[in-house]
Amino acid sequence: MLRLRAFTGLLSLALICLFATIALCQNPKTEPVAFTPLTLNLSADPAVLTICQGDPGPAIVRLNAQGTATVGNPVRYSWRTSGGQIEGEGPNVTWNLSGLTPGYYKAFLEINNGSTREECQVFSTSTVVVRCVPPVCPNVSIVCPDRVIVDEPITFSANLSGGSGNVTATYNWTVSAGRIIEGQGTSAIKVDTKGLAGETIKATFSVAGYPKDCSAVCLVRIPLPKSTCRKFDEFPNIQRNDEKARLDNFAVELQNDPASTAYVYVYPGTRGGAVEAQRRTSRIVDYLVNSRQLDAQRIVTIVGSPRAELMVELWLCPQGVTPTR
Repeated sequence: MLRLRAFTGLLSLALICLFATIALCQNPKTEPVAFTPLTLNLSADPAVLTICQGDPGPAIVRLNAQGTATVGNPVRYSWRTSGGQIEGEGPNVTWNLSGLTPGYYKAFLEINNGSTREECQVFSTSTVVVRCVPPVCPNVSIVCPDRVIVDEPITFSANLSGGSGNVTATYNWTVSAGRIIEGQGTSAIKVDTKGLAGETIKATFSVAGYPKDCSAVCLVRIPLPKSTCRKFDEFPNIQRNDEKARLDNFAVELQNDPASTAYVYVYPGTRGGAVEAQRRTSRIVDYLVNSRQLDAQRIVTIVGSPRAELMVELWLCPQGVTPTR
Protein backbone atom coordinates (compact mmCIF):
# COMPACT_ATOMS: atom_id res chain seq x y z
CA MET A 1 0.00 0.00 0.00
CA LEU A 2 2.87 2.35 0.85
CA ARG A 3 4.55 1.52 -2.46
CA LEU A 4 1.41 2.42 -4.41
CA ARG A 5 1.18 5.76 -2.67
CA ALA A 6 4.87 6.54 -3.43
CA PHE A 7 4.45 5.72 -7.11
CA THR A 8 1.37 7.90 -7.35
CA GLY A 9 3.31 10.79 -5.81
CA LEU A 10 6.20 10.51 -8.25
CA LEU A 11 3.83 10.43 -11.20
CA SER A 12 2.14 13.59 -10.00
CA LEU A 13 5.51 15.34 -9.58
CA ALA A 14 6.60 14.41 -13.15
CA LEU A 15 3.38 15.82 -14.61
CA ILE A 16 3.90 19.03 -12.70
CA CYS A 17 7.50 19.41 -14.14
CA LEU A 18 6.34 18.75 -17.69
CA PHE A 19 3.69 21.46 -17.58
CA ALA A 20 6.17 23.78 -15.90
CA THR A 21 8.64 23.33 -18.82
CA ILE A 22 5.89 24.04 -21.35
CA ALA A 23 4.94 27.13 -19.43
CA LEU A 24 8.53 28.44 -19.53
CA CYS A 25 8.77 28.06 -23.35
CA GLN A 26 5.29 29.50 -23.86
CA ASN A 27 3.93 32.89 -23.07
CA PRO A 28 2.97 32.51 -19.40
CA LYS A 29 -0.02 34.80 -19.95
CA THR A 30 -1.66 32.36 -22.39
CA GLU A 31 -3.22 29.01 -21.87
CA PRO A 32 -0.80 26.05 -22.11
CA VAL A 33 -0.62 24.44 -25.57
CA ALA A 34 1.30 21.52 -26.96
CA PHE A 35 5.05 22.35 -27.04
CA THR A 36 6.78 22.60 -30.47
CA PRO A 37 10.63 22.60 -30.42
CA LEU A 38 12.53 25.32 -32.31
CA THR A 39 13.66 24.47 -35.87
CA LEU A 40 16.33 26.21 -37.99
CA ASN A 41 17.48 26.10 -41.63
CA LEU A 42 20.57 28.15 -42.55
CA SER A 43 21.71 28.88 -46.14
CA ALA A 44 24.63 30.82 -47.69
CA ASP A 45 24.55 32.56 -51.06
CA PRO A 46 26.95 32.06 -52.72
CA ALA A 47 28.47 28.95 -51.19
CA VAL A 48 31.71 29.33 -53.22
CA LEU A 49 33.63 32.61 -53.51
CA THR A 50 36.40 33.16 -56.06
CA ILE A 51 38.65 35.91 -54.72
CA CYS A 52 42.38 36.53 -54.55
CA GLN A 53 44.37 38.75 -52.26
CA GLY A 54 44.52 42.21 -53.75
CA ASP A 55 41.26 41.87 -55.66
CA PRO A 56 39.28 45.12 -55.49
CA GLY A 57 35.87 45.30 -53.83
CA PRO A 58 34.32 43.32 -50.93
CA ALA A 59 33.66 39.57 -50.96
CA ILE A 60 30.13 39.26 -49.60
CA VAL A 61 28.02 36.20 -48.75
CA ARG A 62 24.33 36.52 -47.80
CA LEU A 63 23.28 34.36 -44.84
CA ASN A 64 19.58 33.55 -44.50
CA ALA A 65 18.09 31.81 -41.46
CA GLN A 66 14.63 30.24 -41.62
CA GLY A 67 13.22 28.86 -38.41
CA THR A 68 10.03 28.18 -36.50
CA ALA A 69 9.41 29.01 -32.90
CA THR A 70 6.61 28.61 -30.37
CA VAL A 71 4.02 31.26 -31.00
CA GLY A 72 4.29 34.37 -28.87
CA ASN A 73 7.98 34.29 -27.92
CA PRO A 74 10.65 36.51 -29.57
CA VAL A 75 13.62 34.69 -31.14
CA ARG A 76 17.15 35.87 -30.49
CA TYR A 77 19.90 35.36 -33.10
CA SER A 78 23.55 34.96 -32.15
CA TRP A 79 26.06 34.88 -35.05
CA ARG A 80 29.77 34.05 -35.10
CA THR A 81 32.25 32.90 -37.79
CA SER A 82 35.61 31.21 -38.20
CA GLY A 83 36.77 34.13 -40.36
CA GLY A 84 35.49 37.39 -41.77
CA GLN A 85 32.88 39.73 -40.32
CA ILE A 86 29.10 39.44 -39.86
CA GLU A 87 27.33 42.63 -40.83
CA GLY A 88 23.76 43.14 -39.62
CA GLU A 89 21.45 41.44 -37.11
CA GLY A 90 18.51 39.10 -37.14
CA PRO A 91 17.79 36.20 -39.50
CA ASN A 92 19.24 37.82 -42.65
CA VAL A 93 22.81 39.17 -42.49
CA THR A 94 25.82 39.59 -44.76
CA TRP A 95 29.16 37.91 -44.24
CA ASN A 96 32.22 39.86 -45.42
CA LEU A 97 35.13 37.55 -46.29
CA SER A 98 37.38 40.17 -47.93
CA GLY A 99 41.13 39.58 -47.56
CA LEU A 100 40.87 35.93 -46.53
CA THR A 101 43.15 33.29 -47.95
CA PRO A 102 41.66 30.33 -49.85
CA GLY A 103 40.05 27.71 -47.63
CA TYR A 104 36.84 26.64 -45.87
CA TYR A 105 35.08 29.06 -43.52
CA LYS A 106 32.06 28.47 -41.28
CA ALA A 107 29.27 30.70 -40.04
CA PHE A 108 27.63 29.62 -36.78
CA LEU A 109 24.09 30.59 -35.68
CA GLU A 110 22.38 29.92 -32.39
CA ILE A 111 18.78 30.97 -31.78
CA ASN A 112 16.67 30.84 -28.66
CA ASN A 113 13.40 32.25 -27.44
CA GLY A 114 14.57 33.54 -24.10
CA SER A 115 14.96 30.30 -22.15
CA THR A 116 18.12 28.53 -21.11
CA ARG A 117 16.53 25.14 -21.54
CA GLU A 118 17.80 22.99 -24.41
CA GLU A 119 14.31 22.52 -25.84
CA CYS A 120 14.13 26.30 -26.44
CA GLN A 121 17.51 26.62 -28.28
CA VAL A 122 18.78 25.42 -31.65
CA PHE A 123 22.15 25.62 -33.41
CA SER A 124 23.22 25.46 -37.11
CA THR A 125 26.28 26.09 -39.32
CA SER A 126 26.94 26.95 -42.97
CA THR A 127 30.22 26.45 -44.83
CA VAL A 128 31.59 28.68 -47.56
CA VAL A 129 34.55 27.84 -49.79
CA VAL A 130 36.98 30.64 -50.66
CA ARG A 131 39.16 29.91 -53.67
CA CYS A 132 41.61 31.88 -55.81
CA VAL A 133 41.77 31.36 -59.57
CA PRO A 134 45.14 32.60 -60.95
CA PRO A 135 44.87 35.44 -63.46
CA VAL A 136 44.79 34.37 -67.10
CA CYS A 137 47.32 35.85 -69.52
CA PRO A 138 45.99 38.01 -72.33
CA ASN A 139 46.69 37.14 -75.93
CA VAL A 140 49.89 39.03 -76.77
CA SER A 141 51.25 39.72 -80.25
CA ILE A 142 53.77 42.15 -81.74
CA VAL A 143 53.29 44.12 -84.93
CA CYS A 144 56.69 44.04 -86.60
CA PRO A 145 57.84 46.97 -88.75
CA ASP A 146 57.02 46.37 -92.40
CA ARG A 147 59.46 48.94 -93.76
CA VAL A 148 63.06 48.83 -92.60
CA ILE A 149 65.65 51.32 -93.84
CA VAL A 150 69.33 51.03 -93.04
CA ASP A 151 70.34 53.19 -90.03
CA GLU A 152 66.78 54.49 -89.59
CA PRO A 153 64.77 53.92 -86.32
CA ILE A 154 62.14 51.17 -86.41
CA THR A 155 58.95 50.83 -84.36
CA PHE A 156 57.55 47.75 -82.63
CA SER A 157 54.01 47.78 -81.22
CA ALA A 158 52.14 45.18 -79.15
CA ASN A 159 48.50 44.13 -79.21
CA LEU A 160 46.72 42.61 -76.19
CA SER A 161 43.30 41.01 -75.99
CA GLY A 162 41.40 38.89 -73.48
CA GLY A 163 42.90 37.72 -70.18
CA SER A 164 41.87 38.56 -66.64
CA GLY A 165 40.61 42.09 -66.24
CA ASN A 166 41.44 42.54 -62.57
CA VAL A 167 45.23 42.63 -62.96
CA THR A 168 47.37 45.77 -62.85
CA ALA A 169 49.77 44.87 -65.63
CA THR A 170 53.11 46.51 -66.45
CA TYR A 171 54.88 46.38 -69.81
CA ASN A 172 58.55 45.75 -70.51
CA TRP A 173 60.56 45.56 -73.74
CA THR A 174 63.97 44.08 -74.45
CA VAL A 175 65.92 44.11 -77.72
CA SER A 176 68.85 41.90 -78.68
CA ALA A 177 70.59 44.71 -80.56
CA GLY A 178 70.18 48.42 -80.97
CA ARG A 179 68.87 50.83 -78.35
CA ILE A 180 65.33 51.64 -77.19
CA ILE A 181 65.03 55.40 -77.60
CA GLU A 182 61.33 55.84 -76.93
CA GLY A 183 58.31 54.05 -75.39
CA GLN A 184 59.75 51.73 -72.72
CA GLY A 185 56.92 50.77 -70.34
CA THR A 186 54.25 51.29 -73.01
CA SER A 187 52.82 49.08 -75.75
CA ALA A 188 55.05 50.57 -78.49
CA ILE A 189 58.76 51.37 -78.72
CA LYS A 190 61.16 53.00 -81.16
CA VAL A 191 64.59 51.40 -81.63
CA ASP A 192 67.77 53.00 -82.96
CA THR A 193 69.38 50.72 -85.61
CA LYS A 194 72.47 52.71 -86.55
CA GLY A 195 75.37 50.45 -87.45
CA LEU A 196 73.24 47.28 -87.46
CA ALA A 197 73.08 46.69 -91.22
CA GLY A 198 72.87 42.96 -91.95
CA GLU A 199 71.98 42.04 -88.33
CA THR A 200 68.74 40.62 -86.90
CA ILE A 201 67.00 42.37 -83.98
CA LYS A 202 64.91 40.28 -81.58
CA ALA A 203 62.30 42.37 -79.77
CA THR A 204 60.56 40.79 -76.73
CA PHE A 205 57.43 42.28 -75.15
CA SER A 206 56.50 41.04 -71.65
CA VAL A 207 53.42 41.71 -69.53
CA ALA A 208 54.18 41.48 -65.80
CA GLY A 209 51.55 40.90 -63.09
CA TYR A 210 50.53 37.39 -64.12
CA PRO A 211 51.79 34.10 -62.61
CA LYS A 212 52.84 32.82 -66.03
CA ASP A 213 55.01 34.21 -68.78
CA CYS A 214 52.88 36.50 -70.93
CA SER A 215 55.16 37.61 -73.75
CA ALA A 216 55.66 37.74 -77.49
CA VAL A 217 58.71 37.94 -79.76
CA CYS A 218 59.39 39.58 -83.12
CA LEU A 219 62.49 39.16 -85.33
CA VAL A 220 63.48 41.85 -87.82
CA ARG A 221 66.50 41.74 -90.12
CA ILE A 222 68.17 45.03 -90.94
CA PRO A 223 69.08 44.95 -94.65
CA LEU A 224 72.52 45.62 -96.00
CA PRO A 225 73.05 48.96 -97.68
CA LYS A 226 71.74 48.88 -101.21
CA SER A 227 74.54 48.46 -103.72
CA THR A 228 74.73 51.36 -106.14
CA CYS A 229 77.01 52.54 -108.88
CA ARG A 230 79.16 55.63 -108.42
CA LYS A 231 80.59 57.99 -110.96
CA PHE A 232 84.36 57.79 -110.65
CA ASP A 233 85.43 60.50 -113.12
CA GLU A 234 84.38 62.52 -116.15
CA PHE A 235 86.43 64.53 -118.62
CA PRO A 236 86.02 66.25 -122.00
CA ASN A 237 88.18 65.93 -125.09
CA ILE A 238 91.53 66.26 -123.28
CA GLN A 239 95.11 65.49 -124.31
CA ARG A 240 96.07 61.81 -124.65
CA ASN A 241 98.49 61.79 -121.72
CA ASP A 242 95.92 63.46 -119.46
CA GLU A 243 93.40 60.84 -120.51
CA LYS A 244 95.86 58.04 -119.69
CA ALA A 245 96.39 59.49 -116.20
CA ARG A 246 92.63 59.48 -115.60
CA LEU A 247 92.37 55.91 -116.86
CA ASP A 248 95.28 54.79 -114.66
CA ASN A 249 93.38 55.92 -111.55
CA PHE A 250 90.26 54.20 -112.82
CA ALA A 251 92.20 50.95 -113.37
CA VAL A 252 93.56 51.00 -109.80
CA GLU A 253 90.00 51.17 -108.42
CA LEU A 254 88.93 48.27 -110.59
CA GLN A 255 91.91 46.19 -109.46
CA ASN A 256 91.20 46.93 -105.81
CA ASP A 257 87.62 45.63 -106.24
CA PRO A 258 87.82 42.56 -108.50
CA ALA A 259 84.02 42.06 -108.35
CA SER A 260 83.22 45.50 -109.75
CA THR A 261 82.35 46.36 -113.35
CA ALA A 262 83.58 49.35 -115.36
CA TYR A 263 81.05 51.40 -117.33
CA VAL A 264 82.46 53.79 -119.91
CA TYR A 265 80.01 56.34 -121.31
CA VAL A 266 81.13 58.35 -124.35
CA TYR A 267 78.97 61.27 -125.47
CA PRO A 268 80.04 62.42 -128.93
CA GLY A 269 80.31 66.10 -129.76
CA THR A 270 78.07 67.63 -132.39
CA ARG A 271 80.99 67.95 -134.76
CA GLY A 272 82.64 64.54 -134.41
CA GLY A 273 79.45 62.49 -134.28
CA ALA A 274 79.29 58.72 -133.92
CA VAL A 275 82.64 58.14 -135.60
CA GLU A 276 84.42 60.24 -132.98
CA ALA A 277 82.59 58.43 -130.18
CA GLN A 278 83.50 55.00 -131.53
CA ARG A 279 87.16 55.98 -131.97
CA ARG A 280 87.40 57.31 -128.40
CA THR A 281 85.65 54.23 -126.99
CA SER A 282 88.06 51.86 -128.71
CA ARG A 283 91.06 53.86 -127.52
CA ILE A 284 89.93 53.76 -123.86
CA VAL A 285 89.19 50.03 -123.89
CA ASP A 286 92.50 49.27 -125.60
CA TYR A 287 94.42 51.14 -122.93
CA LEU A 288 92.58 49.50 -120.00
CA VAL A 289 92.95 46.00 -121.43
CA ASN A 290 96.39 46.06 -123.02
CA SER A 291 98.22 48.60 -120.87
CA ARG A 292 96.50 48.08 -117.51
CA GLN A 293 95.79 44.34 -117.94
CA LEU A 294 92.09 44.49 -117.12
CA ASP A 295 89.70 41.77 -118.27
CA ALA A 296 87.73 43.06 -121.24
CA GLN A 297 84.59 41.32 -119.87
CA ARG A 298 84.61 43.71 -116.92
CA ILE A 299 84.31 46.74 -119.21
CA VAL A 300 80.96 47.89 -120.59
CA THR A 301 80.92 50.70 -123.15
CA ILE A 302 77.91 52.83 -123.98
CA VAL A 303 77.62 55.63 -126.55
CA GLY A 304 75.32 58.31 -125.24
CA SER A 305 73.38 61.05 -126.95
CA PRO A 306 75.39 63.85 -128.62
CA ARG A 307 76.37 66.92 -126.66
CA ALA A 308 77.92 70.23 -127.60
CA GLU A 309 81.37 68.74 -126.96
CA LEU A 310 82.66 65.22 -126.48
CA MET A 311 82.38 64.01 -122.87
CA VAL A 312 83.57 60.78 -121.19
CA GLU A 313 82.15 59.37 -117.93
CA LEU A 314 83.75 56.53 -115.96
CA TRP A 315 81.50 54.55 -113.58
CA LEU A 316 82.24 51.83 -111.00
CA CYS A 317 79.38 49.38 -110.32
CA PRO A 318 78.99 46.37 -108.00
CA GLN A 319 78.50 43.07 -109.79
CA GLY A 320 74.98 42.80 -111.20
CA VAL A 321 74.18 46.52 -110.74
CA THR A 322 73.87 49.04 -113.56
CA PRO A 323 74.13 52.83 -113.33
CA THR A 324 70.90 54.72 -112.66
CA ARG A 325 70.85 57.73 -114.89
